[in-house]
Amino acid sequence: MGNGGSAVKVCADHQGGINWLSLSPDGQRLLTGSEDGTARLWSTADSQCRGHFQGHESYITFCHLENEAAFTCSADHTIRKWDVVTGQCLAIYRGHTSIVNRILVAKDYLFSGSYDRTARCWSVDKEKQIQEFRGHRNCVLTLAHYSSKDVLEEEEEEEEEEEKVSRDLLVTGSTDCTVKVWWVSSGRCYQTLLGHTGAVLCLILDAPNRELFSGSTDYTIRTWNIVTGEQLKVFKEHQGSIICLELVNRHLYSGSADRTVKCWLVDTGERIQTYKAHKHSVSTLKYHAGILFTGSGDACARAFNSRSGVLQKIFRGHKFIINCIQIHNELLYTASHDGTLRIWDIRGICKRNKRRLKKERSAQGRSSQKGSISRLFNNKVGCMVQQENGE
Repeated sequence: MGNGGSAVKVCADHQGGINWLSLSPDGQRLLTGSEDGTARLWSTADSQCRGHFQGHESYITFCHLENEAAFTCSADHTIRKWDVVTGQCLAIYRGHTSIVNRILVAKDYLFSGSYDRTARCWSVDKEKQIQEFRGHRNCVLTLAHYSSKDVLEEEEEEEEEEEKVSRDLLVTGSTDCTVKVWWVSSGRCYQTLLGHTGAVLCLILDAPNRELFSGSTDYTIRTWNIVTGEQLKVFKEHQGSIICLELVNRHLYSGSADRTVKCWLVDTGERIQTYKAHKHSVSTLKYHAGILFTGSGDACARAFNSRSGVLQKIFRGHKFIINCIQIHNELLYTASHDGTLRIWDIRGICKRNKRRLKKERSAQGRSSQKGSISRLFNNKVGCMVQQENGE
C-alpha cells in the first residue's frame, strides 16, 4: 500500500469550505458549491477555473451540473440556474421558506428539498413552481426520481388512471424518519415507507428491480419495494449513522459514522466485506473499475480493492472533512471543507487492479476448465458403474 504523496493539483480559489462537487454528463466540467456563497466551474482538461457564479446571499449547500447549465441551492432559500459559458444567472427559483439542502434535475423538472419540510418541483426553463409536496413533519434531506412506466405493469398503471397525465414520481427522505413517494403531477403521496427510527440521510433507487435503499441515523439500511411499499430487508451491522450509499452490480456499499464501509449482496442481504482504516466518519464513496474510493472526516481519501477489502492507497493533503469525490479519466477529484479541490492521479492503482482482475479471470477460467474435465470424467465413471451393475 502506498501513501498518497502530493496531489497533481490543488485548486484553492474558494474562500470557504466546498460542500458539493458535480461532474457534467460529458465529463468536460466540474462544479463546486461553497460556504463562500459562490460556485466555480472547472475544466477537466486542464483543471483551470472557467467560471465564477456569484449571486447567492448565503452559503451554497448543493450543486448540480448539466452540459449547458449549472444549478445551485442555498441557505438563502433559493435555487439558481447559471449559463456555463457566460456565467450569467438565468433563473432564480423562489418559494422555499428555509434552507434548500438538495436539488435534483430530471427531464424538464427541477426538484428541491428544504428545511421548510417541503419538496418542490419547478420547470427547468421557467422560474415557475409546478408542484409542492407537503406532508413531512421535518426537513427533507434527500431526493430520488423515477417514472412509473419503469416499474409498473400495464394493469397496475390502469389502477392509477388519474395520474396518467404524468407518470413521474418523486421520492423524499426526511429527518421525520420516513420516506415518501409522490406523484409529481398531483403532489399526492403515493406511499409512506415506515420502519426507520432515525433521520433518513441517503437514498439509492434501483427502478428496474423496483427497489429503493435508504440509509438512516438508526444505523440501518432498509430495502423497499417501491410499488407496494413493502419493507424487504434490513441491513443491521453498522454501529453508526449511514451517511452514503453506492449500488454497483447488485452490490450495495454503505459508508457510516462508525468509520467503516460495508459491502452487501442485495439479493441475500449478506454482508461480504468491511473496509476499515478510516479514523473518522465515511462521508462519501465512489466505485470505479473494481476499486472503492472513500472520503472521510479524517481529511483523507482512500482506495480499497473492492473484492478483498485491502487498502491500496491513502490520499493525504486536505485539512478538514472530504465532502464529495468524483472520478474522470483516471483522475480522482476530492472536495473538502478546507476550501480546496484536489486532483490526484489514480492511473497506477487502476492499472494494477486491471492486471489483478485479468489474473483472477484467467485463474477462474482454468479452474472452470478443470471442473468441466472433472465432471466429464465423473460422468463417464458413473456410466461405467451403471453398466457394470446392469442398470
